Amino acid sequence: MTGRERAGGTAGGAAGGRTPPEPCHEEVCLTCSDEAVPARVVRLLDAGLAVAEAGRGAGRETVEISVALVDAQVGDVVLVHAREAIAVLRGVDT
Repeated sequence: MTGRERAGGTAGGAAGGRTPPEPCHEEVCLTCSDEAVPARVVRLLDAGLAVAEAGRGAGRETVEISVALVDAQVGDVVLVHAREAIAVLRGVDT
């Protein structure tokens, strides 16, 4: 998988029963860099996935992330790396 593809989930990918990641169609993917970014969970999906809002102002975008590694609820701010939530941040606003 290249850096321009969405990581989209936990180890195992399609073999773990998940849909293979889709390629990014934007110039730069928000979470493809080597840093984690905060994102607010706006909707929980099946299979350990969620829809989250990340970025600020005009750069804000809605992304599908994996929340399989954390106990995230709608409204939580999570730290996201490669479209995988790696921590729930308490008392943080995006």
